Amino acid sequence: MPAKKYSFIYDDLKRKIEKGIYKPQSCLPTEYTLVEMYKCSRNTIRRAVKELSEIGYVQSIHGKGVVVIYQKGEWSDFSIGVIESLKEAALRNNLEYHTKVLVFTEFVVDERLHERLGFEVGAEVFYLQRVRYINNTPVIMDNNWFLKSVVPGLNKEIAADSVYHYMENVLGETIVTAKRMMTVEKATEMDRKYLDLGDYDCLAVVSSHTFNADGVMFEYTQSRHRPDRFVFSTMAMRRKS
Repeated sequence: MPAKKYSFIYDDLKRKIEKGIYKPQSCLPTEYTLVEMYKCSRNTIRRAVKELSEIGYVQSIHGKGVVVIYQKGEWSDFSIGVIESLKEAALRNNLEYHTKVLVFTEFVVDERLHERLGFEVGAEVFYLQRVRYINNTPVIMDNNWFLKSVVPGLNKEIAADSVYHYMENVLGETIVTAKRMMTVEKATEMDRKYLDLGDYDCLAVVSSHTFNADGVMFEYTQSRHRPDRFVFSTMAMRRKS
């Protein structure tokens, strides 16, 4: 199955759902219609529909078809079950975004960083500290470590745009899996300086270990979110005992 064909179909259906072309509680076109529409195999369509189901956009109902269950949020929300850059999330929600890079440097991982981040001792990593803006409001402080061997050529300009776009479209990397943990932490001086926290003294913190198609952990990220702008969504399925 050509990856580009599948990605196009998934993105196109997702966009049409988000824009209301396929409205909530309506059905997607039949599988046969989608096969004819996109000139592809049934397996390609089924994969796209399956992944739309996993992020809470559709639900397959026996005897009825694939029903749209997506509901648009009031502001930018990130999906726990999807690896998505800020750029992709902002575009999906029709919001303006930009990134300010505060720090761009390199480290060699020592024992302390190994214990904290999970990279092998001696590995070379890029370290980025970035403030992420939605509609000109600072909402996230990102601390990112990227494995230099997987993301060669990374620079400040790429960091200000989208590292994932660079990896996938320039380097040809495949980003596969992320392990995430969410905590609430006390705000630091840096948080207060750059995120306009007002009376808040804590943040929602999402820590992620992200892996490529070779099973290599190429990124550790700690995203520190303003609590008044923190919206993460997921799709839960009932598992019977």
